[in-house]
Amino acid sequence: MSRACVISPFTGLAGDMLLAALVDAGAPLDAIRAAVADTGLTGWDLTVGPVLTHGLTGRRAVVSVSDDATSRRAGELIAMASKVHDREVADTAVAALRAIAEVEGRLHGEDPDRVHLHELGGHDTLVDIVGVAAALHALDVQTVHCEALPIGAGSVRTAHGVLPCPAPATSALLRGARVVGTTLSGETVTPTAAALLLAIGADYGPAPEMRMAATGYGVGTRTLPDRPNVAVVRLGDLDTVEARDLVVLETNLDDVTGEVLGYVVALLLDSGALDSWITPATMKKGRPGHVLHALAAPETADGIERRMLVETGSLGVRRTGVRRTALPRSTDTVHVHGLPVRRKHGPHHGKPEYDDAVTVARRTGLPLRTVLALAAESPEER
Repeated sequence: MSRACVISPFTGLAGDMLLAALVDAGAPLDAIRAAVADTGLTGWDLTVGPVLTHGLTGRRAVVSVSDDATSRRAGELIAMASKVHDREVADTAVAALRAIAEVEGRLHGEDPDRVHLHELGGHDTLVDIVGVAAALHALDVQTVHCEALPIGAGSVRTAHGVLPCPAPATSALLRGARVVGTTLSGETVTPTAAALLLAIGADYGPAPEMRMAATGYGVGTRTLPDRPNVAVVRLGDLDTVEARDLVVLETNLDDVTGEVLGYVVALLLDSGALDSWITPATMKKGRPGHVLHALAAPETADGIERRMLVETGSLGVRRTGVRRTALPRSTDTVHVHGLPVRRKHGPHHGKPEYDDAVTVARRTGLPLRTVLALAAESPEER
């Protein structure tokens, strides 16, 4: 299993909204505060409390500041983020800040490390970026998917004057993202949020199929007259599947005995076939017969095909390309009357290994069905 996070920017996305939504979904606030403290940032406090808006209860993240340092050079913020003890959290935070620095550097014709961040240089930017990185890590999120980001119209006031929405830095950071127009005016996606999505490698394709684990609502500071100003995150578990191109080999047989067919199936499996089976068939002129099948990887198909021809005497083998989806599986061992029985488990079902159960049945005198039932019931010794 792997954990996925799907971001639904209902009215937009800001760093504090994403952070609050992740806390609402279960991210531990203490771990987030500890990661921010690693940076050496002083004079701040982070609270994430419940807020009721338009009948919906979510959380709002508030950074309280006790000093007046509202802007810093990008290189200073990057150096602070790199001090976070957890390397994965530090790398994500540094990547987001580096993306902001490079965009601002290009826009203003300055070295990225020396570019002076005005609105983005305060405490809240570092808290939001490190906090989101720490929250995703604490929730063990491996993949992030984001729905289309609503882009507002109008203008936004910055230290450089009034600029069109989205701000130039945000537009640059959103390159490759999926966006959609909205009736909302003003800044609906912030540069911090755009940089975070870039740093965590958010995918903008369709949300994956997953088992829902938690939902979180992050409330923004802006109040809207007709809807809650929220971003939503959904956490879920993905079944790790393996999709692989394989080959099915098959031949029709009407003159091979059952004993030989059983031997050939076992031989094909020993020769590298991933599976082999026999299907009863009615041949031409009403003759009873069988179809021998083998599933093989493309690189082993030629050898298995030759083995089928040699062992059966068939005059031909058909070959069909197929695509197999394989779910993850695991094994454990239980004991029935002191004897080991391996069990194979998939996401939806598990069963004891037949050969092990047969061994136990023969050595104990128990019916095979009883051994299978005892092995399937519990990991405790039977």
